[in-house]
Amino acid sequence: MNFAAFALRKQTLMVVLTIMVAGMGLISFEKLGRLEDPTFTIKTALIITPYPGASPLEVEEEVTQTIEEAIKAMGQVKEIYSTSKEGLSFVYVDMKDTYTAPELPQIWDELRRKINDVQSALPPGAGPSIVRDDFGDVYGAFFAISGDGCSQAQLRDYAQFLKKELLLCKDVAKIDFWGIQKEAVYIEFERARMAELGISRDLIYRTLHLQNVVQQSGHVDVDTEYMRITPTGEFKDESAIADLLVGGPTGLIRLGDIATIYRDYMDPPRNLMRFNGKPAIGLGISTVARGNVITMGDSVAEKLNQLKSKQPPGMSLDIIYYQSRVVTASVNAFLTNLAEAVAIVIGLLMLFMGWQSGFLIGITLILTILATLIGMFVMGIDLQKISLGALILALGMLVDNAIVVADGILVRVQGGSRRRAAAIDVVHDNAWPLLGATLVAILAFTAIGFSPGNVGEFCRSLFDVMALSLSISWIVAVTVTPLLCIWFLKVPGEFDHKKPHDGPIFRIYRTLLRTTIRFRFVTVFITLIILAGAMMGFSRIPQAFFSPSTQKYFFINYWKPQGTHIQHTSQDMKKIEATVSRMPGVKNITSFVGEGAMRFILSYDYQVPNSSYGQLVVEVDDCLLIDDLIQKTETYLNANFPDAEPHCLKVISGPPITYLVEAQFRGPDIAVLQHMAAQAMEIMHDTPNTRDIRTDWRQQVRVIRPEFSESQARRIGVSRSDLSQALQWNFGGVITGVYREKDELIPIITRPPRQERNSVDNLKNVQVWSSLGQSFVPIGQAITDVRQEWEWPLIKRQDQQRAVTVKCNPVQGNAEPLRSAMKERMAAIELPAGYTMTWKGEFKESNDGREPLKKIFPLCILGMFITVVGLFNSIRRPLIIFLTVPLSIIGIVAGLILVGLPFGFMAILGFLGLSGMLIKNAIVLVEQIEICLRSGMAPFAAILDAAMSRMRPVFMASGTTILGMAPLVYDPMFSAMAVTIMGGLLISTILTLIIVPVFYSIAYNIKWKPDRNA
Repeated sequence: MNFAAFALRKQTLMVVLTIMVAGMGLISFEKLGRLEDPTFTIKTALIITPYPGASPLEVEEEVTQTIEEAIKAMGQVKEIYSTSKEGLSFVYVDMKDTYTAPELPQIWDELRRKINDVQSALPPGAGPSIVRDDFGDVYGAFFAISGDGCSQAQLRDYAQFLKKELLLCKDVAKIDFWGIQKEAVYIEFERARMAELGISRDLIYRTLHLQNVVQQSGHVDVDTEYMRITPTGEFKDESAIADLLVGGPTGLIRLGDIATIYRDYMDPPRNLMRFNGKPAIGLGISTVARGNVITMGDSVAEKLNQLKSKQPPGMSLDIIYYQSRVVTASVNAFLTNLAEAVAIVIGLLMLFMGWQSGFLIGITLILTILATLIGMFVMGIDLQKISLGALILALGMLVDNAIVVADGILVRVQGGSRRRAAAIDVVHDNAWPLLGATLVAILAFTAIGFSPGNVGEFCRSLFDVMALSLSISWIVAVTVTPLLCIWFLKVPGEFDHKKPHDGPIFRIYRTLLRTTIRFRFVTVFITLIILAGAMMGFSRIPQAFFSPSTQKYFFINYWKPQGTHIQHTSQDMKKIEATVSRMPGVKNITSFVGEGAMRFILSYDYQVPNSSYGQLVVEVDDCLLIDDLIQKTETYLNANFPDAEPHCLKVISGPPITYLVEAQFRGPDIAVLQHMAAQAMEIMHDTPNTRDIRTDWRQQVRVIRPEFSESQARRIGVSRSDLSQALQWNFGGVITGVYREKDELIPIITRPPRQERNSVDNLKNVQVWSSLGQSFVPIGQAITDVRQEWEWPLIKRQDQQRAVTVKCNPVQGNAEPLRSAMKERMAAIELPAGYTMTWKGEFKESNDGREPLKKIFPLCILGMFITVVGLFNSIRRPLIIFLTVPLSIIGIVAGLILVGLPFGFMAILGFLGLSGMLIKNAIVLVEQIEICLRSGMAPFAAILDAAMSRMRPVFMASGTTILGMAPLVYDPMFSAMAVTIMGGLLISTILTLIIVPVFYSIAYNIKWKPDRNA
């Protein structure tokens, strides 16, 4: 079937379809969802199991191992890693990359069943376990609620009010809070007073608990009405607690007479938040699945504007991060890049093909883009960096097919053919070769489309958009392009019957081609020498993974020595906030103390609760200021906080990597692991260009160990549990009941006054209740000594083995050169039997991202080869075509070295796409040689005429692609890809126009002929 002939017969239908596609494309553009970066599914769940009072080692051996063994039985599990700390077990489980987002809910249900089944195997006092499968939820709208002179309770009430209102907004999934300070009712007794009255703490605990417990009191039939009975006596307010009567040896005593009762916030707090130095509460809003971030953002903004009149005086609602605003700016910037690239391509076509030819091909390009937008809408592909980058990447290839058809028609008409016949003949000769070449270009990106894992999911829209747009470009080229050429194309000298390739550039190329074919083996040898030099240069190009984002934010992660009280950490954070806020270009600072913030960016690296940890999220006026601000901040931190471990980092595009170089040691014995980790840290310290050197176990902490005497304690009627409860009451407080206030349950906590619990010196004054003597006894009668021990506060495990990870970052430059500089010394560390060392960090993530490509790309190469074999029904011709691919390395190396960029993951994607472009160009050239041979030309003349015929289309296709990529050179995410394609395509296109004819002449033993007409 000749598609051009069909289009010419059905011209009215083609016009109607073209107008419909244009209109639907514009509508689709308005309807498409918008994101800054593509989403990827975080296939991670977190299992949190409390074990109050247990040491990290006890938590690991009695809880974490049990949880891990239960999870390991699941066949879907990819990786298990855990942290055991005092009283808490955190177990993370990653599912295999092959599972998709729709499959995860069922997997999480199975995980919950496994965890529920194992609860009976946990030790007494441990559990229940909590499974968080929403670990990857992103709160794209993140606000800070603060106010001068406003209490935490007032902030919380306003936050609750906003939550109820904002949940009604369109595309809002859920709303969570961060940093709410929980209230408690404190009852403080003096130890001496309780001992004097002889009242046991257990008696007070039972009285408080039973007084306010909700219990069923029965029903009674009264005159046919079945009435509920419920007695009074519950606590109406804090004063009711003070009026509670407790029994003692001398009778009933009013609780308020022997204790101080007041309401305050939990001490110590779990976490603290400040916005620009003011105490604040975080409010995060997430978008429903498949919801539109911008729609949600606009809906929330409109609702907040309506609620402004109800905002309490002195209170403010500030934006920490607003994804819809960031997305709008990012998408608009990329749309500008796309428009610039389209203008460059069309301008180039007009310059070299004449304004009419360029304009006509430009129309087909815009029509192809509009049709692609329709396909994106149908397939649910959002407008974001990767999909828009794919459109820019595809621009040059989208006009390839149209250039071949339009140039073929132009040449034939200049040679004397009628327009209609020229259009039909050109499409007849080129439709299937162009389809094969288009399929080859699509196959080059297939490895990305079918790559599992976060990286593959992150980049999948690149393949989807490329496959969609290239397929549409072929359809438009063989139907709409011939039609437009017949209607509008004016050919200079249409009836002059001049030779089409008689210009000076063509004559120079013809002379060069004749010379290289004459000395073909010398040409091949020189090419191989250049290629070998490029291969040597390639080994010196640094490797990388993903580049930093252009977002106007950076993070300051801050660790005090492990075990630091949260208030001491908070004091340091206040000083850092004040200093950083005065730096030029800083707009807002949000501090999070005690744990990481809620995930407001997909690549955010959440930190589990840790009183010695704090983080500043710094918003700046311009992302170009971030490097300088980080340098100033780190200089200040290093000079003023020598005992801390600060770490500044930018927002990362793609999966997060906090520490770029990591070496992990695994094995059974903690002492051996720590010895190997110490050696690794020493190597890192000795290696130049290293910073942020630390281990994930952090530092050992001191533990106070009262020596319990079994014999002494039993004689006075004191158990180990009695001792533990006495110590907990004296230094932490004990929850003895709850006070109900509306929908809140406020804990009632009993403890001694501050002066009796704020110093370790008070330990000797602790009184323990003796059940035997029904009185308090000094702690000294139940213990023999009080000593201090060192323990590891964090015990990390990886795949059911203890694991210590030593990590660092480069001071400047990329991670791979730094890792390479230390890997030989690392490999020399002696590993006892049962111990292993593996590289983590960027090295592992990069390999994990590349590994699927290594497995899938050979299949893609095979598919491309079979396609080309099918086109030519030959082996030699496909081999000639595929030999052009390695030539791209020459341009890639030159480009990356010249610009100073690493060969990262996006550069790999650029190389994959580049291979498809080169094969496509070579197919068009070899097919033209075959056409010339079938027309009866002599072999040498056929090579020359085919090369001359295809020089302009090949150069135009490559030129449009190269210049179309120019707007991406300045984008940090796409710069390496752009340079890879531009450099590789520039050099390899020139070489292809020389080497393909040379290889063809060698493969078919075609001799050079001195006669020009031979």
